[in-house]
Amino acid sequence: MRYRSAIDVQAIEAVDTHVHLEMDSSGHRALPEVFFEASAKYFKTAERTPSIDRIAEVYRAHRMAAVVFTVDARTQLKHAPNSVDDLVAGCLRNNDVLLPFGSVDPWMGGAAITEAQRQAEELGVRGFKFHPTVQGFDPSDPQHYPLWEALEGIGLPLIFHTGQNGMGAGTPGGSGLKLKYSNPLLLDDVAADFPALPIIMAHPSVPWQDEAISIATHKSNVYIDLSGWSPKYFPPALVRSANNILSSKLLFGTDYPLITPEKWLGAFAELPIKDEVRPRILKHNAVALLGLDVPADQPETSSADSTTSGVRHA
Repeated sequence: MRYRSAIDVQAIEAVDTHVHLEMDSSGHRALPEVFFEASAKYFKTAERTPSIDRIAEVYRAHRMAAVVFTVDARTQLKHAPNSVDDLVAGCLRNNDVLLPFGSVDPWMGGAAITEAQRQAEELGVRGFKFHPTVQGFDPSDPQHYPLWEALEGIGLPLIFHTGQNGMGAGTPGGSGLKLKYSNPLLLDDVAADFPALPIIMAHPSVPWQDEAISIATHKSNVYIDLSGWSPKYFPPALVRSANNILSSKLLFGTDYPLITPEKWLGAFAELPIKDEVRPRILKHNAVALLGLDVPADQPETSSADSTTSGVRHA
């Protein structure tokens, strides 16, 4: 089983770069129950754990593609992760609208590198998701650099959670989760030291939005996805930057199922975004970064030929 995309770029209207699969086909949940309860309350979510086929149904109805992932936080949370193999199988079953991202636990050291290589080479994942707060690690710590070096060689984009965190929100001590690990400044070191590694800073990085804008402006290999917040709450500096210096660096994302496409798009329509910028954010920036404009039958190139403008296989 190896994922191959069948997404017709001309037929879709948007690419949601941030969708969670919280429960696999066996019924196993990606996180301990306390985090589901807290995040559902924080986001006022109705449908908290849709299946992969339900997710595909939602995005097919909206004429959108979606990047789908889980998070491997087994060390920090003492909880077995969801199966990436199962996620990829579901995305392959719905490869007209879904793209799978993998995930590994950085605390697993060499085993994480081996697993990341397996997910990329054998399963065909299109990128990787990391959540420094949930996984409990500092991305800029040199002990994790062998992983970033290996992933730079693989040539796929990485999504890192940044900013405020709905997981554990409102619980005593935030259920032990530490927000400092999601400061985007920690990713500036990674972006500088691994310049061929495409990095997506997930979410408006409240309370560090100015830092995120600065990093994405300064580093050509860094992008921002706009998930996790209704656009009506976007910091003014982010909206201003969207219309000029970051118009090619911002990516549509919802955080579904925590925020629905309908809710996000309804609020986005009210923002003072230039008409020529809207389609870049909703679709074109992601199409280029994810390599969706590469023909499906084009042969893969080596990682040495990859660039930060797109991934190395279709």
